[in-house]
Amino acid sequence: MNLERLDAYRWRLPRQGKMRVDGLIYASDRLMKVLRDEQALTQVANVAHLPGILRYSYGMPDIHWGYGFPIGGVAATDPDEGVISPGGVGYDINCGVRLLRSGLDRQEVEPELDRLVDALYRSIPTGVGSHRRDLRISRKEMDRVLRQGASWAVTQGFGENADLEVIEEGGRLPWADPVEVSERAKQRGSDQVGTLGSGNHFVEVQYVDEVYDARAAAALGLRQDQVTLTIHTGSRGLGYQVCDDFLRIMQNTSSRYGIELPDRQLCCAPLRSDEGRRYMAAMAAAANFAFCNRQVITHWARQCFEEVFGGNPQAGLDTVYDVCHNIAKFETHLIDGQEVKVCVHRKGATRAFPPGHPEVPAPYREVGQPVLIPGDMGRYSFVLVGTEKARLETFGSTCHGAGRLMSRTKARQKARGRSIIRELRDAGVVVKATGRATLVEEMPEAYKDVSEVVDTVHEAGISRKVARVRPIGVIKG
Repeated sequence: MNLERLDAYRWRLPRQGKMRVDGLIYASDRLMKVLRDEQALTQVANVAHLPGILRYSYGMPDIHWGYGFPIGGVAATDPDEGVISPGGVGYDINCGVRLLRSGLDRQEVEPELDRLVDALYRSIPTGVGSHRRDLRISRKEMDRVLRQGASWAVTQGFGENADLEVIEEGGRLPWADPVEVSERAKQRGSDQVGTLGSGNHFVEVQYVDEVYDARAAAALGLRQDQVTLTIHTGSRGLGYQVCDDFLRIMQNTSSRYGIELPDRQLCCAPLRSDEGRRYMAAMAAAANFAFCNRQVITHWARQCFEEVFGGNPQAGLDTVYDVCHNIAKFETHLIDGQEVKVCVHRKGATRAFPPGHPEVPAPYREVGQPVLIPGDMGRYSFVLVGTEKARLETFGSTCHGAGRLMSRTKARQKARGRSIIRELRDAGVVVKATGRATLVEEMPEAYKDVSEVVDTVHEAGISRKVARVRPIGVIKG
């Protein structure tokens, strides 16, 4: 792949063939050595063929191969001339991350860590097909969930209004329409609100082990040795079904609208078409389901902290922020000095709006939107904030995580004869998982070191480091 180096952390993939724009990849030298042999760079070039794509086809430093779009890919399209591609959102619609802060210190939590992890594991269903017997959503209520998102959960007693103030989009995409969500998707989601699922999803007890920006950390309510909790999950079977349904629909639309694509997995429809509008409405409904899911899990997690730490007033969990990683949304951005409405696809990427932006919650407006970057369960995760450079250069986007280094098959081969649970326990991390397979596939060495990814976006200026958190307890599917 012919790449031109722009500076220490940016690489240009020049237009060739029927590409409509260049590619722009963010990577350090070390990350680029891995990327050069990846199919993901070819996918960056493929995305550049989409009608109406604006400025660049982007690859973040955690980029790796995905369905159609690379995971870690960003593309903005013109609302009038452009398209929407389900592959640019992915199967796990609004897979995202929520960070909660407690008033407890690490020293107070560690003696009770086993009890806490056990309580979380009992309370939050995990694993493939996990479901709840105590919260089955009726058909009528499901439509409300799909319209209202996290606010539905709060009205049912699963949380507080204060939570909604610090969720991306307030925890609800208003253009959602449950009519466009198939009955099969609704059925799959009926008993999955408040469940974690499998794969790389987790609930993680952590502590702040390093603060890089004291002012921003204080604005986010974070301090050294403070215990936090991260929830990473999405729209479960409902979102998967929405994606699957519309991929089948759009396999035929591209040719019907005269759209030439280098990869069938990029199937798409004009944003102004009936198919495009229908997908956006169904995708938004699935995103609302995911917001609701993380809100309900937050409620169960709060109960677990109360159960383990009794009446300790410092044991409460406040939401710091909740971000989407797989989403497409209409946003206003600057292009050639003009404010323009665009549709931003972020697949394995995080919104990173700067200080002063009106969509940044008031408590954080002086420092910028919180950006939550989970790593692997054996090392660390990061909290960053958005920047003006991201707004101007990447449509307000940055990375979303460590990015896989090994396939799941390779990880299973690498783990033969090992006890990953014991290795993590020796490293100070208590883990409970539904089965060995998922734990092996998600072992720390299967992922890039997230610090390299975060350092890249920090040095490139598209987000800024605030704090690092280390895991001490994890539940997984």
